[in-house]
Amino acid sequence: MCAFAEGTRFHVSTDVGPASAVVAGFSQFGLAGLTAADYLVDHLELEQTGHIRAEGLPTITPFENGRPRYPTRLFSRDDLDVTVLVGELFVPYALAEPFSRAVLSWTEEAEVEEIAVLSGAPFPHGSAEHRAFYIASDDYRELHFPDHDPDAGAGTTVAVGDATLETAEPPHGSDEEPSGDEAHTAPEAEPEEVRPMANGFLDGTNAALMARAMESDLRGCVFVTPVHAQIPDVDAAVRLVDAVDEVYGLGVDTGPLEEFAFQVGKYYRTLAERLEEQADEEQPTDRMYM
Repeated sequence: MCAFAEGTRFHVSTDVGPASAVVAGFSQFGLAGLTAADYLVDHLELEQTGHIRAEGLPTITPFENGRPRYPTRLFSRDDLDVTVLVGELFVPYALAEPFSRAVLSWTEEAEVEEIAVLSGAPFPHGSAEHRAFYIASDDYRELHFPDHDPDAGAGTTVAVGDATLETAEPPHGSDEEPSGDEAHTAPEAEPEEVRPMANGFLDGTNAALMARAMESDLRGCVFVTPVHAQIPDVDAAVRLVDAVDEVYGLGVDTGPLEEFAFQVGKYYRTLAERLEEQADEEQPTDRMYM
């Protein structure tokens, strides 16, 4: 159990109300989701409208040009119906529930209608799996992916790290060697199309947010793409940005993302090293996957 679970509190503070949809990227393996969320803020010229503060948890205070900032921040724009949550603070598994509860209490009070999380997962895959997938509540899927059949058949198996999930095609010419931890894949789809993951499980913050989405009127989705060890994984971030753009029609150009990632790369690599250290301390050594 996390040593900081007892007495830890998360507080959400905002200057203005959020949009009806919240898109979030957290400090997770490969930092693809965080990179994608940060890029959305930069490219869409969003303004900070709030932050989440952790009480009783060792935190970080990022700074730029001598000016400090909160590690978990909210960004919006008056003419855009999407609020972006950028989460640089690593949230231990034992604190995923209270953190998610704080976020979801805020979304309920603010009448947010849906939340989408951008995430990367390190699993063996081939070029066919270089795409984004989704795990979504029924109401989110029915609204944004009405043509997708949730009862579609399954195919070949691949392994996943942070979350055990299914991908869309067999791992032909896999970039990594498959392991014994497996999950089935879903039917083939066009490379540019976001497809559902067919089988597996989420954990941590992603799991807590999705569990709440299944039990409430809040629509929820986790967009997942395979990531590699390099920090940040630019290609994975591009796939996540494209997935969000497909769903919300943001008109985002991912061309400048590589240059953006280069600019923030050193900071992200330092952040990833801290994330790895904390994950090693907080994560149980006997975690099992399907």
